[in-house]
Amino acid sequence: MMPEINFEILFDAAPSPYLVMDRNLVIGYANRAYMQVTGRARGELVGRSVFDVFPDIRAHTTIDGVSPVKASLLRVLDSGEPDPLTLQRYDILAPGSRDAYEERWWYGAHVPVPGPDGTVQWIIQHSEDVTDYVLARRHGALPSIRDEAVEAVLYNRTRELQGCNDQLRRAHAREREVAVTLQEAMLEDPDLSRHDNVTVRYIPAVQSLHVGGDWFDVVDVPPDRCSVAIGDVVGHGLQAAALMGMLRSALSGASRAVHSPAGALEVLGRYAESIEGALNTTVATALVDTRPRRIIYSVAGHPPPVLMHSDGRFELLDQATGPPLGIAPLHLPRPQVSVDYRPGDTLVMYTDGLIERRGQDIDAGLALMIEELVRCCTLGHEQTADALLDCMEATHGGDDDIALIVFRL
Repeated sequence: MMPEINFEILFDAAPSPYLVMDRNLVIGYANRAYMQVTGRARGELVGRSVFDVFPDIRAHTTIDGVSPVKASLLRVLDSGEPDPLTLQRYDILAPGSRDAYEERWWYGAHVPVPGPDGTVQWIIQHSEDVTDYVLARRHGALPSIRDEAVEAVLYNRTRELQGCNDQLRRAHAREREVAVTLQEAMLEDPDLSRHDNVTVRYIPAVQSLHVGGDWFDVVDVPPDRCSVAIGDVVGHGLQAAALMGMLRSALSGASRAVHSPAGALEVLGRYAESIEGALNTTVATALVDTRPRRIIYSVAGHPPPVLMHSDGRFELLDQATGPPLGIAPLHLPRPQVSVDYRPGDTLVMYTDGLIERRGQDIDAGLALMIEELVRCCTLGHEQTADALLDCMEATHGGDDDIALIVFRL
């Protein structure tokens, strides 16, 4: 029986620098060679975003304002495939200095490590410091035979990497075209067209294929009721979009058959247990009954909807919150609560991409959103949606999708 491998010891023994990041590009590990070549201690790296430690501004080459390193990492997150880096300059702090940088040249690759659901969970960055060679070549310090040999190797390697990059970009473009068509079809909502008092918005994450797992849905429940729902499947790309379409359709059907938000979520939860990758999905659904002017709602691990009154008061609909789909060990009944509304009030439902910011407590984002809603309480539903997105996107890093429903009651 082979002994268990300690991968930290294995990486530390490697002569080349290696960095391991999670899918949010937060550093989880740096091997000994990486710390030596960058002059950073492990405590200065682990737990921080790679672009907080090594800002894009130190890159000497950019494409549309984005460094090749960042562009490569985003391609890996989108495609789930390795992405090579060609020779490039990125300066780092000189040893013992806080503001003096020294010229450094690198090449390497980014390699994805998938998680249990098949999406990228970790990215390994392999980089080689070739500064000595570049500077020696510049000053003519290398013997000509060695110059030609090493230069030929680098030239051929660069051509190979460029060819791989071109293939990946073409594949990415094809996948993006398919993904956009798929999501547009799945987000079509015939019942929504009958409601001129409801506005919906979808903003894709910057790093995604312009598709993801966020969705919204509007279902008419005759004679005088309307079910509205919003949900968020973990992940981005085609897999998340496909799961989103399945769950959205299932909830839409359940809402038509089971005229109870809690009951519809129980049906959806059982269905989600049979679909790989659907667990941890969050959903909020509400039944708007226009006769008694009442909202009946139930939430499965999702950020709470907001009932905004026309006089500037607001209510967080957070009194009927249960766990995300598939989390509860037993099939316990989902909670459900009703709240009254007045004509002119506004129901706002959203996904966490609207209020969540890296390095900031989600409650701060929720408070900012509510402040903007208070300012918009006298606006129409379309103007409210636009103003809300303008305000929140100003501080949004584009790391997650945003879905939004603004329902003028």
